[in-house]
Amino acid sequence: MGLLPERERLHFLYRSDAGRLDKAGWRSGAAPLLALLAPLTLIWFVLLPYTDHDLAKQPFFVPMTALAYAYLLLYAFVALLIAISFVNLSAKRFRDLGRPAPLGLASLVPLLALFAGSAHWLQPRVAEVFPAWCVWPFDAALVAAIGWTVWELGARE
Repeated sequence: MGLLPERERLHFLYRSDAGRLDKAGWRSGAAPLLALLAPLTLIWFVLLPYTDHDLAKQPFFVPMTALAYAYLLLYAFVALLIAISFVNLSAKRFRDLGRPAPLGLASLVPLLALFAGSAHWLQPRVAEVFPAWCVWPFDAALVAAIGWTVWELGARE
């Protein structure tokens, strides 16, 4: 695997679910995805308060609000590309382990991350019918899926 030219290696790891991958290959492929997603997510958390815009109290155009929403578009696009790359990478590893339906198992973490993110976004907006504790099951499911996936694909023989 290490002998492939860089472009072919990237195509193999991230753009297709075909093939097989060992645990070291999965770890070395998942690390750059996490290294890209983590700082982008931290930036989003910094900009998140600027997305609350009340026209009764603020002018129509607030530059930081515009910046926050512009960044949200970029962040959503990049996060979806990272999720697709993660699914393709993980499907290879699940196939190597002999698991049935590798795409279904490989998409578990990105799907639960989208659910948890949606719950966190929705809860403050409808707090009277969706209390804060209602997001905890989504977070717990995501953490469990991440732990299981890392164990299954990155540590298990």
